[in-house]
Amino acid sequence: MNPNQASASNPNGQSGDGPAAGGASPTFSPLYQQIKGLITQSLESGEWKPGEIIPSEVELAVRYKVSQGTVRKAIDELAAENLLVRRQGKGTFVATHNEDRAQFRFLRLLAEDGAEHPHISKLLECRRLRAPAEIARQLDLKPADPVVLIKRLLQFDGVTTVLDEIWLPGAMFRGLTLERLSEYKGPLYAMFEAEFGTRMIRASEKIRAVAAEPAVAELLGVPAAFPLLSVERVSYTYGDRPVEVRRGWYVTTGYYYQNDLS
Repeated sequence: MNPNQASASNPNGQSGDGPAAGGASPTFSPLYQQIKGLITQSLESGEWKPGEIIPSEVELAVRYKVSQGTVRKAIDELAAENLLVRRQGKGTFVATHNEDRAQFRFLRLLAEDGAEHPHISKLLECRRLRAPAEIARQLDLKPADPVVLIKRLLQFDGVTTVLDEIWLPGAMFRGLTLERLSEYKGPLYAMFEAEFGTRMIRASEKIRAVAAEPAVAELLGVPAAFPLLSVERVSYTYGDRPVEVRRGWYVTTGYYYQNDLS
């Protein structure tokens, strides 16, 4: 199949090819899923950059030689996955971490009144080092490959609430320094997207209750052994490639962690 064209020979959206050689069962996917894959390839290659409008459903239908309804279903799924954003009367745009709606997509800490309060980031360090074994495993790197470690505090309403320890693949984030981080005005993920071409599209988290170790307690301004929420996240970009390990310690006095399940 041409990379810009999907086969529409089967009315059910499945390939019309016969069984694979040797009797192996072929794998079928609905036609809209094939179109979704082709659109995702264009997003990953940078053909349509974050914040840009993509071609209309009619134009994409012509491009891929499928029906407009098939394209619409593919776009619906990509919008549900926060890769695209529909704007009434304007078109469909590539999602970006610079949008207000994206600010709390990965930071799920809410005040007791249920509001999303703005926060201030205080950078503590940014340095390059060899990947510890566990970080290398989570980032799918070789042991001792270079990584970047960022530490920062988040303050909500003037109160230090979160300590973040962020690990990134060194090869993908060459040139990332504390000075560069300090100069950037905007969300961290927006910087990764705009300056390093790395977009976080999904994340997997592990959450547990812990007692604050002395070093963590000192940074957060709480007593040693104070109860904290520990959130460990692995974030992925296109192709399900892990590109960030984040370990966060949360003071939940006056706040709670909300996650919507569907």
